[in-house]
Amino acid sequence: MENITKSDFKSLLTIIERHFLVKKVGSQGNEFIARGTLLSGSSIDDIKRMLKKEPYTIEFQSVGDDLQLRAKYNKPIVIKFPEIPRINLILFILTIFTTLLAGAIMEGVNPLKDPLGIINGWPFSVTLMLILGFHEFGHYYFARKHNVNATLPYFIPAPTFIGTFGAFIKIKSPIYRKDALLQIGAAGPIAGFIMAVPALIIGLSLSQIVEISSANIGITLGDSILIKFLTALIFPNLSSTQDVMLHPIAFAGWIGLLVTMLNLLPIGQLDGGHIAYAMLGRKYDRVSKFALLALIPMGLLSLNWLVWAVLIFVLMRTTKHPPVNDIDMPLSDINKRIGYICLAIFILCFIPIPFK
Repeated sequence: MENITKSDFKSLLTIIERHFLVKKVGSQGNEFIARGTLLSGSSIDDIKRMLKKEPYTIEFQSVGDDLQLRAKYNKPIVIKFPEIPRINLILFILTIFTTLLAGAIMEGVNPLKDPLGIINGWPFSVTLMLILGFHEFGHYYFARKHNVNATLPYFIPAPTFIGTFGAFIKIKSPIYRKDALLQIGAAGPIAGFIMAVPALIIGLSLSQIVEISSANIGITLGDSILIKFLTALIFPNLSSTQDVMLHPIAFAGWIGLLVTMLNLLPIGQLDGGHIAYAMLGRKYDRVSKFALLALIPMGLLSLNWLVWAVLIFVLMRTTKHPPVNDIDMPLSDINKRIGYICLAIFILCFIPIPFK
């Protein structure tokens, strides 16, 4: 059974600091103990109400004029897969169809003349759905792990050249602790990145080299540090007059890295916003405003940045982040490392000019 750590216990005490004044903290076996007094106007019921969603067994005991609080982990939480709501299932099936259609068109299929040819879009569809699915289930798993109420993923079908506007989950209860906020925010990009990188490698291995000419028609995709490295590794003899025509699997991997990068922007309630708020605390607001404003000059490189800036502003209305109770508590070393890993992923995936 997992034991409570000193950092966990300090975070727990921060949640109830408006009701409980701590005098002394100690430990016994797999339990942590705090002795203190209730603040004026507070009761044990107030403390129980604030801690009811925490994964601990809390016991209270009067010791003279003081109140003693003992905390230990509950039994490991078994995360049961919930019943899939009809709307989630319908959207998932529709998104499979639209991504199959997009993938088939990439393969040169005319779905009006050859409706059954849509099945040729499966390499792109399966790859992209896996990347998006792993991203969202990363969020979902850690939300459930931290007793945060969250929906199953909603996939969004769309008549675009990739067949979707992505996917999302809805967080339906507050997140009170920084470690939970960081882990829930980071789980999606890390899981999506882990799926996108092998997809890109496999897809590049199946891609073709073409000669660049003025007659070439199509979209030129931008390169990140990671994409440049993998391209050079797989095509070491690529000349300046040549380019790589991406296989649909590689294109899905490229889209996965782009989605990961965009989600890691430290703005509002994007994944990067959650992570940056947990890492930076009260300094976050300035960083978030700067990041949003920085998208405007980035628009000089690519109009895509201006479009994304407008969408973020319209959808979120603010760069601020909802507060957590332990904003001034330091993160544990392992959680800091998770934050730094996400920063490294953002740098590796950053594409200055996504489309030409």
